[in-house]
Amino acid sequence: MSTKIKEKIEANVEAKLRALYQLQLTDSKIDRIRTIRGELPLEVRDLEDTVSGLETRVQKIKDEIAGYEKSITDRKQAIKDFQANIKKYEAQQNKVRNNREYDALTKEIEFQNLEIQLAKKRISEAEEAIKAKQEILERSLKDLEERKKDLDIKKKELDEIVAETEKEEKELLDLSEKLAKNIEPRLLNAYKRIRTNVKNGLAVVTFDRDACGGCFNKIPPQRQLDIRTYKRIIVCEHCGRILVDGNLIPNAN
Repeated sequence: MSTKIKEKIEANVEAKLRALYQLQLTDSKIDRIRTIRGELPLEVRDLEDTVSGLETRVQKIKDEIAGYEKSITDRKQAIKDFQANIKKYEAQQNKVRNNREYDALTKEIEFQNLEIQLAKKRISEAEEAIKAKQEILERSLKDLEERKKDLDIKKKELDEIVAETEKEEKELLDLSEKLAKNIEPRLLNAYKRIRTNVKNGLAVVTFDRDACGGCFNKIPPQRQLDIRTYKRIIVCEHCGRILVDGNLIPNAN
């Protein structure tokens, strides 16, 4: 192979690798922006769910308290009705004509008194329940207030980050699209496939201290030489990432 052809092949490989590496650097910047912003929306959603849950709990406790209060009101009215019945039966006792009627009225009076005692007991139980529910309600309202404050803070942080990064992200997305158009489809598809299959989205990595910048496994000296001389596109035999020389794009980081 002539020197000119060899230099042309190496220059072509170098150009492909430079384009891929530039695309990777751009996409990594986009990833970082989305990572920073991506954690906050999750926190906001979690807090929104917590606030919603606490609001539901608070409303449920309020409804339970209202139910107990209605029960107390109803039983107090029932006591008044029982007392009115007692007065009515006592008045009727003065007009009875025999002991059988008197005894029947006496049993009705006793029954009304038992109903009054039972109603008072239920009122007392309801009042105790209200007291316990109000303590729970106070704690729940305090938790709700604190979570709402946390939510407001996180929403503000998210809004600020979105405002700060929205323009930069758009510019980077436009650049990424532009760079991708200059890469042959087969290579671009391989790049996208690798990015999808690795956790950190790094499909193109440099090697440092004789190791792959993606999986940190050692790279044999001959493969290091091939990477530096751009003879062909080299992938890590351990993780499948595309390997490039860190000097391919000066001040890349």
